[in-house]
Amino acid sequence: TPSAGGTGTLAFMLRAFRYRNYRLFFSGQIVSVTGTWITTTATSWLVYRLTGSPLLLGVVGFASQFPSFLLTPIAGIFVDRWNRHRLLVATQTASMIISFVLAALTLSNTISIPWLITVSVFQGIVNAFDMPGRQAFVVSLIEDKRDLGNAIALNSSMFNAGRLVGPSVAGLVIAATNEGWCYLFDGVSYLAVIAALLAMHVKTAPRKDATRESPLEQFLEGCRYAYDSRAIRSVILLIAIVCLAGAPYTVLMPVYAAEVLGGGAHTLGFLMTAAGGGALLGALWLASRRTTSDIGRNIPLSGAIFGAGLIAFAFSRMLWVSVPVMVVAGMGLMVQIASCNTLLQTIVEDSKRGRVMAFFLMAYFGTMPFGSLAAGAVSTHIGAPYTLALGGAICLLGSLWFATTLHALDRDMAAALTRVHTHAAARTGNAGA
Repeated sequence: TPSAGGTGTLAFMLRAFRYRNYRLFFSGQIVSVTGTWITTTATSWLVYRLTGSPLLLGVVGFASQFPSFLLTPIAGIFVDRWNRHRLLVATQTASMIISFVLAALTLSNTISIPWLITVSVFQGIVNAFDMPGRQAFVVSLIEDKRDLGNAIALNSSMFNAGRLVGPSVAGLVIAATNEGWCYLFDGVSYLAVIAALLAMHVKTAPRKDATRESPLEQFLEGCRYAYDSRAIRSVILLIAIVCLAGAPYTVLMPVYAAEVLGGGAHTLGFLMTAAGGGALLGALWLASRRTTSDIGRNIPLSGAIFGAGLIAFAFSRMLWVSVPVMVVAGMGLMVQIASCNTLLQTIVEDSKRGRVMAFFLMAYFGTMPFGSLAAGAVSTHIGAPYTLALGGAICLLGSLWFATTLHALDRDMAAALTRVHTHAAARTGNAGA
């Protein structure tokens, strides 16, 4: 565990591990996230194996993500009202049950597209509460808010370490057996995060103010708060553009691996692993940064890198070219999303954090079902490569637009950092007294 006064590069990169609760959260989540990526890869391949249809790949992706688009803003209200610790225990338990159901259906050879769509809808409903709850909960694990950016970057590292390992494991398991064992591993992996959550000692101050207003009044208050801040609404709009046009590239990966590169499940694993490796490199780079004051400037640059990488990947026809290009694209996408997350978590008031992060996640995950559906439909007419290239071009244009908002971002970020340092100084003074 890095000490509070550690000055080495590694100690600085891991400074959020000073907090016991965060260490528990991280250790449980990294196992669970690996299982989730195994399931994501297995589901894509299972749908393609059963149907051979890019359109149905998009439909299943839509079914798993659309509930988040509908319910996440509503869930954000309750994240600000309920005990976030208990909420996460409940959502992780529900996700574990869903994975075991998928394993049973697949191993018994009764799995079908209607079953996959139904189970995906239930998982989407759970995710609508789990994702904003998890984002808001992490903040309570970090006592010194100056370490918040590091915690978010380490979270991204953990997410992408799972993304790096999970698809490769899934490819090997599918090649050796079938997709059902992937779902079984995912179900077991949830035990790690549930155990970690139960081992935490979390101080939860009662939020009496959160229940004085009706849920509708709180929802409208959160909407006004997010819209009135140019920085917040610009970040949310950019994420919506990127996740609608660019991020659904994963839906078309089985088509690209099989029809463009002439491979199989192992080729899909290589491509997904390359994207995850690039994302992990980007997250580690963010964790090594000593300040978040200029993080807004990373957002348009990393978005442009992702868009350009996606276009280059679309026109690649050789695996040895596609893999390094996906590393670059994966790095660009992760730096952009993690930078947007850090910026929002820094400037948002804690009393409204659940609602604002719900809007962010609605833009992040909620628009993906529409992007998945559109990608599947468009690729049936113009092909997967041109669909990916079009998405990359839209991401490039979105990043150019976002660069025009940097002045507002800098202003809000400076004000937020002043609040953080003032709070830290006051707490230090109180501790000394």
